Amino acid sequence: MKQHGFSLLELMVTLGILALATAIAIPSFARWLPNYRLRSAARDVYSNIHLCKLGAVRANQSWAIVFDPGANTYVIYSDSGDGDWTTTLDNTPEKTVNLATYKSGVGFGHGNAGVPIATTFGDEVTYASPDNVAVFNARGTSNGGYVYIDHERNTTTYGIGTSTTGVIQLQKYNSSINDWE
Repeated sequence: MKQHGFSLLELMVTLGILALATAIAIPSFARWLPNYRLRSAARDVYSNIHLCKLGAVRANQSWAIVFDPGANTYVIYSDSGDGDWTTTLDNTPEKTVNLATYKSGVGFGHGNAGVPIATTFGDEVTYASPDNVAVFNARGTSNGGYVYIDHERNTTTYGIGTSTTGVIQLQKYNSSINDWE
């Protein structure tokens, strides 16, 4: 009678090859994951700035994003209540994001960037210092400024910001040319 299945030797060889492939892949994955999370955080900041702009146009009133580098968070507000975006008790929050949820040490910072996109790095947020507020009006224009984010290894930096005309940009620092792309 013919028997089907794997011998113990075939199973051990297969497991050995699988263990070797895993040992080779894990270090590559460990280097790739922090940059992936940082890129994801940068794209989310970019998308949330768009959300703020579109919300202001749709509601026909000013909306703002208040960045708090100390707490590693930012909040989108749709109503300033008293006209002051930094006194948050009377503002209407639409969305709150904590950069720590991206893990891998993602946070506000300019890392290895040798030159700022704008005139200065400031405190990693160049909007209306010291308030760190990007405000969009009903026409979709805003105060200009940038937000810089990196991770604790400081190997990659992203700059996300707006011009006064409301154009939103996402740029990555390229250390080989010492400039943003």
